[in-house]
Amino acid sequence: MDDAYTLARYLLHHEHDAQDAVQEACLRAFRHYDPYAILDPRAWLLTIVRHCCYTSATRRRDASQTVEYDEEMHGRADDASSAEALVNARSARDELRVALDALPPDYREVLVLREIQQLSYREISRVAGIPMGTVMSRLARARERLRDALRDASGAAG
Repeated sequence: MDDAYTLARYLLHHEHDAQDAVQEACLRAFRHYDPYAILDPRAWLLTIVRHCCYTSATRRRDASQTVEYDEEMHGRADDASSAEALVNARSARDELRVALDALPPDYREVLVLREIQQLSYREISRVAGIPMGTVMSRLARARERLRDALRDASGAAG
């Protein structure tokens, strides 16, 4: 369930939309669950979550409903001993989140599935419905764009 919510959160950028998408995905999964036909339940559920997210996104194109992800509310607070270290850590997290959010959805999706959800290339291929070669090329491009964006952000700050 945590993996499903994390994927939905990164795809939809809105806490309540992500919760709704995961709930809808679970209902769909429950209705169509066949333990003998499903080889990888985790990838199967994430595929359903992905489809629910894209369906939800097409229904809600209104950008005014988007709420920023609140790291304080959802993330784990750092145990930094000094205020300066805490501020630096928050700044780095914010830069990473902004850079990740700026990626095209196709790149962000494979990056989240690989780096956050720890899915294999084969599992990502199944979840996203794309060939494994496409997964690898999107990951490479996503990592490169993320690296460039973070380099630009640190260059602008420094």
